[in-house]
Amino acid sequence: MKQYEAVFIMTPVLSDEQMRETVSKFHDFLIQKGAEIVFEDHWGLRKLAYPIQKKSTGFYHLIEFRSEGSLVADFEIALKRDERVIRFLTVALDKHAVAYNEKKRSKKETSAEQQ
Repeated sequence: MKQYEAVFIMTPVLSDEQMRETVSKFHDFLIQKGAEIVFEDHWGLRKLAYPIQKKSTGFYHLIEFRSEGSLVADFEIALKRDERVIRFLTVALDKHAVAYNEKKRSKKETSAEQQ
């Protein structure tokens, strides 16, 4: 099993509830297909580098998961079919990227505990 990182951008016209519903839809999709969710982070509403579908902002969400490679294609098809998702990127992580992500998360947790 390989580890993957997927970032998707949802349209900014969604309400908070619709946005959470979209995120949970893809989270549940991965779980049902046998993926193991390693980390999830909601980045919130951010400005896009360039307009997409005449929109200049979007809700960003990151999911890091472990699964078989065949699941990624199904996951990306599900993202393409959802009209609430305007862009997405899925990347396979090598051992160095996995170690970097774990180190970054542990630093974030220790700094939060110190405050």
